[in-house]
Amino acid sequence: MSAIASEISKRRTFAIISHPDAGKTTITEQMLLFGGVVREAGTVKGKKSGNFAKSDWMEIEQKRGISVTSSVLQFDYDGKRINILDTPGHEDFSEDTYRTLMAVDSAVMVVDSAKGIEPQTKKLFEIVKQRGIPVFTFFNKLDRDGRDPLDLLAELEDVLGIDTYPMNWPIGSGQVLQGLYDMHNHQVALYRPDSQGNRYLALDENGNIDANHELANNQIWRDARDEVDLVSDAGNQFDEEAILHGKLSPVFFGSALINFGVETFLKSYLEYAPAPAAKKTIDEQAIEPLNNDFSGFVFKIQANMNPQHRDRIAFVRIVSGEFKRGMDVTLSRTAKKIRLSNVTQFMADSRENVESAVPGDIIGVYDTGTFQIGDTIFSGKAKIQFEDLPTFTPELFMRVSAKNVMKQKSFHKGITQLVQEGTIQLYKSWVSGDYILGAVGALQFEVFKFRMENEYNSEIVLEPMGHKIARWINTEQLDEKMASSRNILVKDRFDQPLFLFENQFAERWFKDKYPSVELEAKL
Repeated sequence: MSAIASEISKRRTFAIISHPDAGKTTITEQMLLFGGVVREAGTVKGKKSGNFAKSDWMEIEQKRGISVTSSVLQFDYDGKRINILDTPGHEDFSEDTYRTLMAVDSAVMVVDSAKGIEPQTKKLFEIVKQRGIPVFTFFNKLDRDGRDPLDLLAELEDVLGIDTYPMNWPIGSGQVLQGLYDMHNHQVALYRPDSQGNRYLALDENGNIDANHELANNQIWRDARDEVDLVSDAGNQFDEEAILHGKLSPVFFGSALINFGVETFLKSYLEYAPAPAAKKTIDEQAIEPLNNDFSGFVFKIQANMNPQHRDRIAFVRIVSGEFKRGMDVTLSRTAKKIRLSNVTQFMADSRENVESAVPGDIIGVYDTGTFQIGDTIFSGKAKIQFEDLPTFTPELFMRVSAKNVMKQKSFHKGITQLVQEGTIQLYKSWVSGDYILGAVGALQFEVFKFRMENEYNSEIVLEPMGHKIARWINTEQLDEKMASSRNILVKDRFDQPLFLFENQFAERWFKDKYPSVELEAKL
């Protein structure tokens, strides 16, 4: 095996997805602890102590105690180089999460064991399923009273339409939590050490513990043992191929907050998760990781990761070849040559210059406005353009203006950079040129306002326009007289015309009046 092939085989690049408050960022912290990146895991709720989650590096995240942007975390563990993409759980930031899912080879789905499958989990899983990428499930918060594990497995299969295979099984939960029956490693992991100081109990060939052990006479143990027999006999068989094709999800139970079951999960994940795979281009060509020519795509742009330097970073997932510092690449969209001389790799808010990187790695390219989300970069003579990343039609709109007309420069700079990040969309009134912001969720406006004031020193005025239905129209079919107060004519940042309809009735009225005009929505 060549040196680069060996390096690629060590890469594991995955996203962690969940409903808000399921414990996604906390489990990320514990993984960083195992990787030696942090000495003490922070918590998302640590606002009073000032002990923030490592992945929540933005000031508003630390004040609100939520993740509102994806972050990249890299560390080494057990002979593997791990790239975690921690994503926002809040539905208002689903666009960022959807694009991030295009840059990973597998996903870890964190579910609250007391609540089960929640709406945002289902939404995110549907995107994962469309791509057919492997999904590993972690039922979290086992130290609290939760739902019956058999019910949780059934719900996972029924609601998400994926087969499951439990890798371990809870022995009680909440106040009566005794431990985990670890089928995969053929042992019992005790929640608290027994009277002999043991943390782990070996299982005999029949899957039982020593009959003389203090746990053996516990009814909670007996119930768990019966359930294990049930799922072993009636459940799905372990199938590594089905896992790799996203048809079977290995299921783990544990508690991230108290770091119980997380390390076992991480080791099993690394054993069965795939190394970097090929990615398709717009002409259906598959670009393999071992292709000699370098290629990658921009899935995220982030301004002001370091407020002192007012920098802007384009996050690039490497697909093929080897990145070398100072190499020349071509930007597919413009056909222009770019030298990649100032490139970093990440540990949330900390970064270091990188000399080389391989497929599966995420690199940060310092950007002065050259890149757009979805851009492909490549070396070699053959042009490469990867498939487009998803964009979404906003539903909420607000007019935006600068509170201080003397600060127009910082106002325009802030809007330009934050819109290029892709978490909020910008439109202009067709006639007056007034700025209108569009978003999937209301919290996006709050974050936008906070960042404009704190990162660009620009106070803004937001005027709600409410829900609108955005539909694009071909320029050749457009007549400005079609516009009215019920269907406002605007242009997007690429100067393409669209109408903002007041409601579905207004849209139907328009279609009846102009039956030959084609209206288009984004994803």
